[in-house]
Order: sequence, then structure tokens, then C-alpha cells
Amino acid sequence: MKAKDVLYNSVPMTVTDWLVDIVIAAGAFGFGILQLTLSANSLLFDEFTRRMINVQPLIPSAIGLFYVALTTVPLVVRRRLPWVVLAFILVSWAVLQAQFQIVSISPVGPMIAVFTVAFERTRIEALIAGSVAVVLVALVPVHTNAQILTQLTIVQNIALIVAAALAGYAFHLRQDYVREAEERARAAELSLHREAERRVEEERVRIAREVHDITAHSLSAVSIQAAAAERLIDKDPTAAKESIRTVRQTAKSSLNDIRALIGVLRAGDERPEQQPTQGTDRLGDLVEYLKGAGINATLDVKGYERSEVPAHIDVAFFGIAREAMTNIVRHAHAKNAAIVLTSNGEEASLTVKDDGSGTFGDQGSEGSGHGIEGMRERVRLLGGSFEAGDLAEGGFVVWARVPIARGEEA
Repeated sequence: MKAKDVLYNSVPMTVTDWLVDIVIAAGAFGFGILQLTLSANSLLFDEFTRRMINVQPLIPSAIGLFYVALTTVPLVVRRRLPWVVLAFILVSWAVLQAQFQIVSISPVGPMIAVFTVAFERTRIEALIAGSVAVVLVALVPVHTNAQILTQLTIVQNIALIVAAALAGYAFHLRQDYVREAEERARAAELSLHREAERRVEEERVRIAREVHDITAHSLSAVSIQAAAAERLIDKDPTAAKESIRTVRQTAKSSLNDIRALIGVLRAGDERPEQQPTQGTDRLGDLVEYLKGAGINATLDVKGYERSEVPAHIDVAFFGIAREAMTNIVRHAHAKNAAIVLTSNGEEASLTVKDDGSGTFGDQGSEGSGHGIEGMRERVRLLGGSFEAGDLAEGGFVVWARVPIARGEEA
């Protein structure tokens, strides 16, 4: 550590900090004058006692005010120059204490200076400051004719200096603890933010895999229907037209899929999943899964026209339902659950409700870690709205509503 770093404390200070230090210095000055006056006047001792201990009544003079000022006014810059202020005040106090034959100079200045070093600097510096101050206070003579009063004054000053050093160091430890707690809180917040981003990213990759399967399936259908139309164009024009119409509808549906999810496509090293894409026609499997876990589950798709819902929305609904079902089994401790799908030509909606404990685990389906944030991101990318939360009557609900894209005729 450089000498400059020891002598000068570069801690940032505001105008309020300077005003506080000015008030502290003024308060110490006033207290020193008050003690100087009371310690030698008849307010504390009667005439007989003053003669016994050779203490004369004192009215503070200009020189007395100057003496007190030497040990208190430098406290204005105590936080900027803690060691310089401590050294100046201790030396001034010791010289005045040794030379002032009437009463003791108040130790309030040295106390605040020692407190400042213990609070602002390191533990070693706090120990050094306290030790030097104690030794100096113990060695500086106190001029009275009463041995008991002399010893009492020395013990009192030492105790005050030690208390100031311990108080400063205690506040220093508390400040370090608060700073560490704030840093841990910031680190935890950053970790949560990164975890949320990771989950969203995983969900986007998952969606990219699904759109890969959807697009591959659509293009395969287009190829088959186009080949059929080519063969039938001369033999059966009506059948050829039907094949071309199917090609057109399939291509349009695939284009809608790509427009809806192109923002989440990413280049990566992972190969796309080879299993068939799962849609709402597989929700029966989820119901059986719940029943196998001892949960009374129902599925209502009477108001859902799957043929009018784009494949990417249908697949997204299945993924959300699977996520919610897994949570019900693992975390909700529910007895009943219900899945409801509806569509009206303009939008499609999915509702998953249970009567469990009203909690949603951090982990998504099969430990994937997607959870609510992943479902919300999926619905947002589809241009829909998503809600998840506790029910007033108990339990938990997941609700997603997505508009059905109607692109212009291709």
C-alpha cells in the first residue's frame, strides 16, 4: 500500500457528507467548551473540594477556546485525511494536557478521530490507531493534587478511547456485511436473469426443431400432391385441380408457420429431433398420464376445430399442455385437472386447470427447465396472450389464446 493511500482517503463525499462532518466538528467543539467549563467550576465541586484538589474556577477565555479548537476543528476533514487528523489531534491534545495546569482537556476530539480511522480504514490500522491513542493517553500526565482523581481521569480517558475504537471497528464490520449482502443480492438477481434468458433460449431452440418437422412434413405433402397433379393433368383435370388446390393450401399453411416462427430459428450443432411432431390429437395421452398418476383428468375439445388451426399453433398448444400436466403431477398435488380447447375461426385458446396447491415448479416438462417463462415466450412469438396464476377457489390455471393467422391468398 502506498503512503498516499494511507494518508489520503479517496472515498467519494457529497455536500451532505461535508455538512455532516462540519456539524460533528462543531458539536465536538461545543462539548469540549462545556466540559472545560463544568469540570473546573462550582457546578461540580464545592469550595472545600476545589481547594483540596487545587482546582480553580475557570471562565473560558480566548486561549481556552483556541485550545479546544485545536483538538476538534480538524475533524471537518477527518474522512479525507483520517490519519493526519488523528495524529494532529492526538499531539495537540497531549501537549495541551501536559501543559494545561488547570483542568483536563476533553478527549472528545481524539475519540472521534480514533473512531474515524477504525471505521474508514483496515482492521490493522484500527488496532494501531487505538493502541497508539491508549498509550499516549496513559503516558500524558494529569495535573491534580488528588491521586485518586488523577487515576480516575486517566482510566476514564483510556476507556473512552477504547470504546471509540471498538465502535468504529464494529460499524466498519457492519458496513462490510451490508455491502457483501448487496453484492450477493445483485449476483442472485443477475443469476436469475441469466437463467430466465437460458430458459427462453432453450424454448426457442425447441420451437425451431418443431418448425423444422412441420415444414418438412408440409413440403413432403406439396411434393406428393404436385407429382399427382402432373400425372392427372391430362387424364383427369378435375382431380388435378384438387391436387393443385391441396398444394396451394399446404404451401400457405407452411408459409404461415415460417412467418410466425422464423424469429426463433437458430443455427446450431444439435440435429433436429427425428420423432413425429406431436399436436393436440395426442392430448389423450396426457390425460392417461394424469390418470396413471392418480389424478382425475378430463379433456374437452368439442369447441375446437383442429382443421382450421395452423399446425404450429396446434403443436404449441400441445407443448404448453404437456408442460402444465407435468407440473400438476410433480408439484401441484392436485386431485382433479381439466384441459379445454376452443376455436372460433378467429382465435384458438387452451385452458389447463387443477385444484392443487397453486404452485408451479421451476422445472418444465421432463426436467427441461422451460416452465412458465418458456410457455409465455412461445405464446408471445405466436402473437397471442398468456396468463398463469392461482385461482380464487384454489388451484392453478394456465391460459393461452392465439389468433389464427389468415394470410392473403397465395
